[in-house]
Amino acid sequence: MMLMNQITNKKAENVRDVIRYLQKFKNALIVIYLDDKTIGSPLFSSHIRDIALLHKAGLKVVIIPGARARIDEVLSSAKLNWTYKDNIRITDDKAMPFIKMAAFDVSNTVMTNLAANNITAVIGNWVRARAKGVLDGFDFGAAGEIDRLDTASLDTVLNDGFIPIFPCIGWSSVGKPYNISSAVLAQQVAVELKADKLFFVMGEQKPILKDGEIVPAMNIEEVDSYVANHTDDEQTKNLLGLCKNACQNGVNRSHILDGNLDGVLLTEIFSDLGSGTMIYTNDYGNIRAIQQNDIPSVLAVMRPFVASGKLLPRTEGDVKARLADFYVYDFDGGVRACASLHKYDDGQFEIAAVAVDEAYSHMGIGPKLLESLVQKAKSCGAKSVFIMTTQASDWFEKIGFAEDKIESIPEERRAKWSPERGSKVYRLK
Repeated sequence: MMLMNQITNKKAENVRDVIRYLQKFKNALIVIYLDDKTIGSPLFSSHIRDIALLHKAGLKVVIIPGARARIDEVLSSAKLNWTYKDNIRITDDKAMPFIKMAAFDVSNTVMTNLAANNITAVIGNWVRARAKGVLDGFDFGAAGEIDRLDTASLDTVLNDGFIPIFPCIGWSSVGKPYNISSAVLAQQVAVELKADKLFFVMGEQKPILKDGEIVPAMNIEEVDSYVANHTDDEQTKNLLGLCKNACQNGVNRSHILDGNLDGVLLTEIFSDLGSGTMIYTNDYGNIRAIQQNDIPSVLAVMRPFVASGKLLPRTEGDVKARLADFYVYDFDGGVRACASLHKYDDGQFEIAAVAVDEAYSHMGIGPKLLESLVQKAKSCGAKSVFIMTTQASDWFEKIGFAEDKIESIPEERRAKWSPERGSKVYRLK
């Protein structure tokens, strides 16, 4: 019965997350880059179905498809050569009709698949471009740079309920076409349209790891350090740079996703941790004082710890009675950790009721929450800070607590201590 309750509680929490995010992102604008490997994969139709579901759920969607593989194929058939410099395709003007044909062919593939899901999409020439020209003596040929976007026309298309699709082609003021980077185009479209989210769905992308764990979220201030110290993969570096730049220029969040995972877009949008790596600027996770409507969530976070004997049982009334002492770690409106800070007359402070949702335990939010409460205690003139634990001594020692005698705690707290439970005292060194 206990296992069944845990499964039901988890399912209910997942459903609550979906509803919370549906409310949060209704009418939000998202820009999705699908690389050529994703478009050519067996999961492509599944990704398109998920994009259709997002559109039907009320999100505004813009798609930028990558066409590198298709362009390679068409140029090879035409026996035209090309090279790359700085990840930019270098050709002469003779290749542009073939590049344009390939780019629109891929965009048409996306549009046709959306139509199969009863979604109307529009392929348009909304990109004004200019020649990249000659830089440091190197001629970039038919490669172009984005000059500006026709955002007024795009707004009309979006407000009429259509999905705009961008081929990787831009036109000059006199109608000359240029080949532009789809990934860069996705980033600039997201910035110009003030998108809420930018997604890079990659068919071949190394996982973004730190200490052997996938990094679910990264603040833009952490990006440069990560690139310098944790990856030598050029694609990862380029994508992180595009994500950082987008966030610095008004996009709330940018995401790098593995296109080989079915449902990756849905799980990234409608859950706190998602399935990829998110780059963000705002307070994705923050510590705050508890509110009364947080109590059910706090009790849910505590429940597994109560069941295992790590925490004493607490009722809604218990939490209400000491509401001013409780703090939570909030992820996008969802409570994922909690703790309380109690002050005693002799100047000692106790941190109690520490619980972290198991799914989030690898993100270091427990230590962050404790550090915040320690700083709060110090600012209130605390003589010392202690905790009581039965099973988490190693964890507390790791973050700077050391065992102390039971006689060292305030008399008021000692009166509540029971030899049967045998909680140990750990004090901050």
